[in-house]
Amino acid sequence: MSTVKEQLIQNLTQEDKTSRCKITVVGVGNVGMACAISILLKDLADELALVDTDTDKLKGETLDLLHGSLFFNTSKIVSGKDYSVSANSKLVIITAGARQKVGETRLDLVQRNVAIMKSIVPGLVQHSPDCKMLIVSNPVDILTYVVWKISGLPATRVIGSGCNLDSARFRYLIGEKLGVHPTSCHGWVLGEHGDSSVPLWSGVNVAGVLLKSLNPALGSDSDQEHWKKIHNQVVESGYEVLRLKGYTSWAIGLSVTDLARSILKNLRRVHPVSTLVKGLYEIKEEIFLSIPCILGQNGITDIVKVNLNPEEEALLRKSAETLWNVQKDLKL
Repeated sequence: MSTVKEQLIQNLTQEDKTSRCKITVVGVGNVGMACAISILLKDLADELALVDTDTDKLKGETLDLLHGSLFFNTSKIVSGKDYSVSANSKLVIITAGARQKVGETRLDLVQRNVAIMKSIVPGLVQHSPDCKMLIVSNPVDILTYVVWKISGLPATRVIGSGCNLDSARFRYLIGEKLGVHPTSCHGWVLGEHGDSSVPLWSGVNVAGVLLKSLNPALGSDSDQEHWKKIHNQVVESGYEVLRLKGYTSWAIGLSVTDLARSILKNLRRVHPVSTLVKGLYEIKEEIFLSIPCILGQNGITDIVKVNLNPEEEALLRKSAETLWNVQKDLKL
């Protein structure tokens, strides 16, 4: 006797797995789930895989999403502790790691998270050797370097979420000060995703009008409009959210989904993401920092050459030095 399913559905063809767009999110904490829900609502994946070592949390989060299946178009959501569940992913997003504590800098996290990456990355690469990896865990620049080393993948396919969020915060705050929507405010934050990040005041503009042409002191200590406070707020904003609600999630989830869209849709948009900068701006070490990169289906396809003024270039090298002083002592 045939089942109800067999009576209802006549299967004519085998599912074509090769053309499916699969995304894996590793870590189902607050950041991982913010990434997951943003990806689902943006219809970026045919299949979403979730991986975590906490089986109860993983099962609960997966069920919670599956119960909402009616409201998004992703046809398949899978989860598991074993990395085989991530097989054939086009993009792997790593959010797993020890959570940042109140009063702890991103750099304080580093060695604790290196051990976690060593336990995660080989299994992911084994099951998805052609994937792009997007690293979100903090300190993101150093951990992107770590994942690059462990994975054996080309640097163009190991991307740190970096200053994409810092730049979004920067543009939001500029817009708040000017009374203009952030999409019409253009400005970049480069370097470390963290305390030594570098605001490019020389390029901040609205409709092509350079703010520095209207206020030559923009962003300096002598600026009577105190624009420099905006970058201070960018640096402090993550810590402020952490202090107020215990973690950050929504903004980084939206930022990561923005990056994922550029990669998976081959949009070739420019983003400030963390990549290997050895040989650029007189940086001699194997350091990952955020610079403007063009993102497409192969990961980072090109790097935009930004003409920094001498002060900005010096700050970028200082940012690299800050990271190198931690990175050089890492035990891989």
